[in-house]
Amino acid sequence: MTTYDLFVIGSGPAGQRAAIQGAKSGKRVALVEKREVLGGACINSGTIPSKTMREAVLHLSGYQYQNIYGINYRVKEKISMADLMFRVQHVIKTEIDVTQSQLSRNGIEVLSGTASFIDPHHIRVENPRGAAEFEAGAIVIATGTKPAASPKVPINGKTIINSDQVLEMAFVPKTFIVVGGGVIGVEYTCMFATLGVRVILVEKRPRLLEFADAEMVEALSYHLRDHRVTMRLNEEVSSVEEMPDGTVAATLKSNKRISGDALLYAVGRAGNVDDLNLAAAGIEADARGRIAVDSEYRTSQPHIFAAGDVIGFPSLASVSMEQGRMAAAHAFGSPVKSNPENYPYGIYTIPEISFIGKTEEQLTDEDVPYEVGVAYYREIARGQIRGDTTGRLKLIFHRETRKILGVHIIGEGASELLHIGQAVMILEGTVNYFVNTVFNYPTLAECYKAAAFNGLNKLARL
Repeated sequence: MTTYDLFVIGSGPAGQRAAIQGAKSGKRVALVEKREVLGGACINSGTIPSKTMREAVLHLSGYQYQNIYGINYRVKEKISMADLMFRVQHVIKTEIDVTQSQLSRNGIEVLSGTASFIDPHHIRVENPRGAAEFEAGAIVIATGTKPAASPKVPINGKTIINSDQVLEMAFVPKTFIVVGGGVIGVEYTCMFATLGVRVILVEKRPRLLEFADAEMVEALSYHLRDHRVTMRLNEEVSSVEEMPDGTVAATLKSNKRISGDALLYAVGRAGNVDDLNLAAAGIEADARGRIAVDSEYRTSQPHIFAAGDVIGFPSLASVSMEQGRMAAAHAFGSPVKSNPENYPYGIYTIPEISFIGKTEEQLTDEDVPYEVGVAYYREIARGQIRGDTTGRLKLIFHRETRKILGVHIIGEGASELLHIGQAVMILEGTVNYFVNTVFNYPTLAECYKAAAFNGLNKLARL
């Protein structure tokens, strides 16, 4: 029986970073992956494919230049799923190669098969060629998630699909029903709406993306309606059926009935724990397959850690990477420091939303005295050059200390632009930094200066 210092289950962002951190600590590390290829859902069916598809949609639809050349501007008139997948497959292949290279360079042994616990220190790995057993001093569970299922929605993989099957669609529908107003549902809603598809978005909550700043979500909602998206908020699906003519019909609990050429069910995801035999390790998962961990990502077994989407919110690839690294560092007592309150969020809608820190709603609930400065892309030369006149940047700062409390951006490039505010906020800078700093011209970074002046002018009037 082979013994490892660290045994990692899953090769997604959390698993990769955990394995590499263990190897950097001089430990003998093995990583097991159930799929035939590395990268987990992130590279093969989730983050990377969806963001690549988004880029292909933006390019082929001519979206970013329609404000300049007119709404009828297109790079390609009839865009097929094959057109979108051409770019997606190229990026997936490259990312898999990069992952394989990183693991190999760090001397990590990669195993193929399905892992399950025999007891807290022993793991069985099965594949079509047979089975083997391994012993580990420390174990990191990074198995990620799978789309949640519902008996009300009979997934057929063709016209009624989950979020892992979007890339396998045979055609671009003329009318598309999206059930779920979370990150995945809203991102795909934006992509298909940009292609000219009539999208009907069903969400049981009163607004989309409840964890994001209300003003940014309101701006996104306006943008979606402008692209002919019908939003059915405060509504829930009671049944879905495939019609004889191949279309899909959904009945809502309010007795409304909607139909489309295809339906995407994107209501949450569940942890990939079914095959792990967690009971043998003395670990439990909740009803949604999530594993509870402490601040060091330890499970109820001190030597077994869990990281990434399998432990729940926020389920961001960037955060999963950090959690995996932290888990492996804690496993071997390596000094490591990271503050979850400073993690940025990137939502790849069209336009993008990105933020860090507190929202106005949170600060109001906490009775924190704050002021807001806003800058609009349309007032920044770079915004006009890029043809994005809908974007805006919001700086929230403390009214007395002037320290940055939050940065919220909607607009193309938001997820990149956010990092300037992130650095200033983490280093406990004040809004004055942006006033006294010279930014390249013309750039979107100038939004920070404009927003700072806007906020300070409000203070001056007070």
